[in-house]
Amino acid sequence: MVFKKMLRALGVGGPSVDTVLSDSRVHPGGVLTGEVRMLGGDADSDIDYVALSLVTRVERSDDSVAPVEFDRAVVAGRFSLPAGQQRSIPFQLPVPWETPVTEVFGRHLHGMALGLRTELAVAKAVDKGDLDPVHVVPLRSQEAVLAAFSQLGFQFKTADLEAGRIHGVHQQLPFFQEIEFYPPAHLARGITQVELTFVAEPGGMAVVLEADKRAGLFTAGGDVYGRFHVSHADAERTDWRANIEQWLTQVAGRRSAHGSHGAHGFHGGGHHSGPGVGGVVAGAAAGIVGGMVLGEVFDEIGDFFGGDED
Repeated sequence: MVFKKMLRALGVGGPSVDTVLSDSRVHPGGVLTGEVRMLGGDADSDIDYVALSLVTRVERSDDSVAPVEFDRAVVAGRFSLPAGQQRSIPFQLPVPWETPVTEVFGRHLHGMALGLRTELAVAKAVDKGDLDPVHVVPLRSQEAVLAAFSQLGFQFKTADLEAGRIHGVHQQLPFFQEIEFYPPAHLARGITQVELTFVAEPGGMAVVLEADKRAGLFTAGGDVYGRFHVSHADAERTDWRANIEQWLTQVAGRRSAHGSHGAHGFHGGGHHSGPGVGGVVAGAAAGIVGGMVLGEVFDEIGDFFGGDED
């Protein structure tokens, strides 16, 4: 799949730029490839540099939301671009392993947006251009966890990015993704919602769960956290459905969970075979994945960034 991105004009008769991706879909840890195509303007131009960056929106501690550039690479240094001349700059842009997922089972994940921005500097004037969407699909290890949530009957609520770091988890990026779910009926009496976070790296990933426990007559409410570190290969073999259900059942029965930010034991069987992702993807094609009605919980990216990100 190919899309083009046209930068705003750098003055009347200035150079124009198209960024062309060979495929706008990529998984965390993957590589975006393409080329930056430039066309000289009415006069010769001295280009200081051409850079590409990945930009998304992150919620801060004061509940405001702001654009954040979380990866950047200069793909060309200083050069001259004669009037009317074409120049193509091929690039390979590695995508950070912690990049948030924006597309699940072929549909856009409501609440998420991520863009590729081309930055062109001419005579010390910098044009950061407009954003076009990049679609980040889950790793197979992440799909296995998401499939378990749908198999258990969780209802997707929303997704967002939170500024900060998770206790006990090594992070490279200054934010993390939260994918929020409503619990199925058999867990809803004890839990109001569950948030899922992936923090991936080349050798594996951390799966972090945050369960919002209801207060009971003899039990305190509050957030309870669970962490599970696993290699990507083991994640594909783990019976996530059984592990997640067991952990949440224990959380719902705890007598004291208020304000608990430690990592309670969340242990996977490690090598049990689950129902597999294939069946869930097939369900998505029919419009329903477990309890998640895709047409209701996903939407198009739209004008998420709402204009200039500068």
